[in-house]
Amino acid sequence: MKKHNLINAFNAIEELWSPMIVSELNGQAVKIAKVQGDFVMHSHEVEDEFFYVVKGQLSIEMEDETIILEEGECITVPRGRRHRPFAETETWIMLFEPSDTLNTGEVDSILTKKNLKRL
Repeated sequence: MKKHNLINAFNAIEELWSPMIVSELNGQAVKIAKVQGDFVMHSHEVEDEFFYVVKGQLSIEMEDETIILEEGECITVPRGRRHRPFAETETWIMLFEPSDTLNTGEVDSILTKKNLKRL
């Protein structure tokens, strides 16, 4: 067991849209990332994806609506649901998803991260 200071971890992140694994439990990864600007529209065929906004504001565009998350708010995007996160300003997010989930789902992009750093 190892404790982590998440504020220090967020402050150490230098690259946007590059999740880091904080911990793993029951096949799920707890990831943190700094985000700003647009991401890619994508889906995760077999995984749900949980978003929690630690700092800032995150919008999640879907085909039929856009949901805006403020600090302290969260949402689970169901598997198979196409979505595109974006943030006007630097935003800190925490994600819960299966450990092997690619951040861009089925889309191969320059934003795809395959070998995530671990705290």
